[in-house]
Amino acid sequence: MSFQQIYQSKRVTAEDALDLLRNGDFIVVPTGVGEPPALLAALSEQRRRFRNIKVAQILALRKFGYFDPETAEHVRHMAFFFGGASRAGGQSGAIDFIPCSFSDIPVMIQRGQIPADVVFSMASPMDEKGFCSLSLGPDYTMAAVAKARAVLLEVNPNVPFTHGNCHVHISQVSALVESNDPVMEVGLPKIGSVQEAIGKYVADMIDDGSTLQIGYGGIPDAVVMQLSDKHDLGIHTEMIGDGILTLIESGAITNRKKTYLPNKMVATFALGSKKLYQFMERNPMIEMHPADFTNDPYLAAQNDKLVSINATLQIDLLGQCGSESLGPLPYSGTGGQVDFVRAANRSRGGKSFIVLPSTARDDSLTRIVPMLTPGTHVTTSKNDINYVVTEFGVAQLRGKSAKQRAQEMIAIAHPDFRAELTEGARRLQLL
Repeated sequence: MSFQQIYQSKRVTAEDALDLLRNGDFIVVPTGVGEPPALLAALSEQRRRFRNIKVAQILALRKFGYFDPETAEHVRHMAFFFGGASRAGGQSGAIDFIPCSFSDIPVMIQRGQIPADVVFSMASPMDEKGFCSLSLGPDYTMAAVAKARAVLLEVNPNVPFTHGNCHVHISQVSALVESNDPVMEVGLPKIGSVQEAIGKYVADMIDDGSTLQIGYGGIPDAVVMQLSDKHDLGIHTEMIGDGILTLIESGAITNRKKTYLPNKMVATFALGSKKLYQFMERNPMIEMHPADFTNDPYLAAQNDKLVSINATLQIDLLGQCGSESLGPLPYSGTGGQVDFVRAANRSRGGKSFIVLPSTARDDSLTRIVPMLTPGTHVTTSKNDINYVVTEFGVAQLRGKSAKQRAQEMIAIAHPDFRAELTEGARRLQLL
């Protein structure tokens, strides 16, 4: 049989594809826009016919019917990272959480520490050699494809075919459904004056020829907006978004000065606009790889002058970052923050930035605190922290004593809270 004949033999409806599921299955779904809406909508509609099925994903973007806590005994969401669709369920306990760094998820799947019975994923159309591309999120999904009993793809002509380790052969596919709906678009976050001020501090410290890892959020994007006059920047990141596309169009990103995979832009998932997805189509500049490659601190650190830019929610005077919870309440997840902080620390000339507004709730609450709120999940440790940036300046903590750290952190706090923080530091015998 030809590849096209094999392809046609595996075409089914989304509803019929569910016949491949078994009670108790653990379904792995890619990050963000890599989630297949037709398959997940069908699972939602038929969820009551199953028992104890789990759907694991790092960032769900759509709140499908199976998120219903009343039917969790049938199908339950498992989060590697919470977003808008899953946060409320995580905070109520209806959605379970698997703590992990992004780079570790493929390894845990390979070792059987995280199950992978079935894969649901978006995919590009098949090429002449029988391969589809999981370009929107090879992340941990490629590891799951290698382990799964059943691989179910939603093939869509709007999904780009990209280079890298992101290809699944038709012989590996158990069933496929076809759709032609536009890939979900995710716009750039809103940027205000505080984000812009923080972005300028960071942008001023980024040298020409640096390689960037840029996290998602208003402040990282505020940094990107102020880099258009830089030269020969490179990209080795987990997420490729529209901010990076803007820098390519301005000529700031060339990837020529990268010391690891020069001339190549490397990422593990895409989150942006139709324009971005079209730009990715067979673009020789772009390679999409699993997260155990892109986020491996040793490999990423092979890039000289690696710069990582990530946000946090709260930070204490020693530099411990609570980036994923509000006290004990889960908010997001570890993601790749620690991966790239450590990579930048290892990189020759590397710089790791943790960014945050100095306050929350209309300046009524300081985000810089003597001690993290009880129950806070520590993300980046005091041993890994390097630069911390607020709208009031930059604190460099790496190599500093506890006393020096407290002084640096108080100096970049909101002026209204500096006296309170100084008193708190004295109570902790930091000053």
